[in-house]
Amino acid sequence: MTLFLPGLKIHFTMSELSGQQILTIAIVYATSLLPLLVLVILYAVGKLPRWVAAVYLFSFLICAIGWEIWFTFGLWGGAPVSERRPPVMNLAIPQYANWALNSLADAAAICLVGLLLIWLVYGRRTTPFHKWRWGAFMVLLLWFVLQNLCVELFIYHAQLAIGYKLSWAPLTPAGPWWNPILFSVYGRSVQLQTQMPWILMAPIFYFIVLACYRRLSGDVPAAERDSRL
Repeated sequence: MTLFLPGLKIHFTMSELSGQQILTIAIVYATSLLPLLVLVILYAVGKLPRWVAAVYLFSFLICAIGWEIWFTFGLWGGAPVSERRPPVMNLAIPQYANWALNSLADAAAICLVGLLLIWLVYGRRTTPFHKWRWGAFMVLLLWFVLQNLCVELFIYHAQLAIGYKLSWAPLTPAGPWWNPILFSVYGRSVQLQTQMPWILMAPIFYFIVLACYRRLSGDVPAAERDSRL
């Protein structure tokens, strides 16, 4: 198999990869690049609201700066991703691209899906985007935590296992220095540090949604319109 990434041609054989590694690679590229392609096409043809595009962009930036860059390169107190996984995985997902791919997946497959869930739960209405609603926030928090548990237990469990330290990051304020095990499933442990980014991301993301919708959607609630008269 040959992958073409900016400035680099990567070649390896499928026989070098286990079934779990193939699945992980497929999930990373599919959840990061396919949504990006779809969103670009939708925006180009005028089918993607500007406020949703802004939510996607801000989500990407916060995920990248909030933890993905730090975890990828091990910037403070942690091991870089290249030391936490086999060499063949570093060929398939180069370290220099790892943070960007993960951030793209975070922004689309997680954040925008969370946005869609809120919209569906509220009967395909925009009411949860007008002002803070605890029901919408709880939907986001539940989705963010559940998906992250799946990622830690079944997709990235090998590189997040006990013994591998992750860097401090803005959205993991305790860093690797206070990282208790919360619980274990089938011998795989869930740790505090890996859960913190998405716990903190839930209110941050909801505030982003509210701000982008208010500024870019053009939809002003009736009560607010009346107050301006």
